Amino acid sequence: MGEQKKTTIILFSGDYDKVMAAYIIANGAAAYDHEVTIFHTFWGLNALRKDEPIQADKGFIEKMFAKMMPRGANKLGLSKMNYAGFGPKMIKDVMKKHNAMPLPDLIEMAKEQDVKLVACQMTVDLFGLTQEEIMDGVEFAGVAAYLADAEDGNVNLFI
Repeated sequence: MGEQKKTTIILFSGDYDKVMAAYIIANGAAAYDHEVTIFHTFWGLNALRKDEPIQADKGFIEKMFAKMMPRGANKLGLSKMNYAGFGPKMIKDVMKKHNAMPLPDLIEMAKEQDVKLVACQMTVDLFGLTQEEIMDGVEFAGVAAYLADAEDGNVNLFI
């Protein structure tokens, strides 16, 4: 039996379709017994935000960031054909019709398969988010932690 394979994904995008692709790849790799890490940074961090508003003590700019950014996987826009927010509804309807798993379920499946979900601590700080605003089961770390995982990665992706 060979050494365990590793897959790491830097999820920079906050677009629904790109986040979905990252989680489909992560779940597929985990199903093939890869040790998988998804490092969420910048807009990719929004996929990990809790859906409900969390009261946190913040300055004006941090409050503005929190209001402008989507809260959770279901609120993300599409990279193409967003149509003022109507595009994601259309794609979700098509996915439902074809029995494709919606993004929140893909994220839950990743957790069940022990995919390591990491929130970039620098981005959390930069955006003025608090750990309470991020879903449970997520680690907080910096670039050094990602590089440690990626160093012996068989597959390293930037999405």
